[in-house]
Amino acid sequence: MSRSIRAALVQTTWTGDKETMIKAHEEYAHDAAAQGAQVICFQELFYGPYFCQVQDSAYFAYAESIPGPTTERFQALARELNMVMILPMYEQEQPGVLYNTAAIVDADGSYLGKYRKTHLPQVKGFWEKFYFRPGNLGFPVFDTAVGRVGIYICYDRHFPEGWRALGLNGAEIVFNPSATSRGLSAYLWKLEQPASAVANEYFIGAINRVGIEDLGDDDFYGTSYFVDPEGKFVGDPADAHNAELVVRDLDLGLLDEVRARWAFYRDRRPDAYSDLTRP
Repeated sequence: MSRSIRAALVQTTWTGDKETMIKAHEEYAHDAAAQGAQVICFQELFYGPYFCQVQDSAYFAYAESIPGPTTERFQALARELNMVMILPMYEQEQPGVLYNTAAIVDADGSYLGKYRKTHLPQVKGFWEKFYFRPGNLGFPVFDTAVGRVGIYICYDRHFPEGWRALGLNGAEIVFNPSATSRGLSAYLWKLEQPASAVANEYFIGAINRVGIEDLGDDDFYGTSYFVDPEGKFVGDPADAHNAELVVRDLDLGLLDEVRARWAFYRDRRPDAYSDLTRP
């Protein structure tokens, strides 16, 4: 049975300060709503630069509580626009305890919860262990006005276990907000998420920043996209160099069709996988 939702992704460039970045995303949300979007996801650490290109404690100032002022601001907007929102932010749980987090807000403005990035890179240009603790909230899936939504952030996407956990928890669409650069991971970008969508039989919204920011020479290559559970792009991926709002119709009825065709969840053998959980 067809059950279509209209979903949006935002890939954009750094404006230079937090407030103008937030305002830019409010405008993107209004534009998406005007196009009929019912759910929107922003890019990783959406209201700041991708400061993990350097190791500088001054950027700790971008962290805030979740829920907190930015969450509450977008709760009001979600209510106004009747839109589910995924808000990737820098979270301070308490002084000195910081996470790379995404909050999720339902279409009525209610705060549903958050996901904290589980896997943290520590390589040149991606010094995340300087800024964040590893996530400790598991792999939650949220019941929203558009269906069951999961979140998996950037570097997480290289680890199949979390994708599967989200599927086992009932995800119908998983958003993967990212900040990923051309020289490091471009060859994986259009491979991993489609493969994960097929293996786990759900939709994925893959979001990347775009452009070169003033903290380093990382070239964020955009090309954000939606992919369906058959591994097919829903429309074309976004531009590789320019900001873009991606709005696509997703037929969630395809989930039933694919899951009837391939019984991956039925045929799993968790009794044979115990070695995978050893350190």
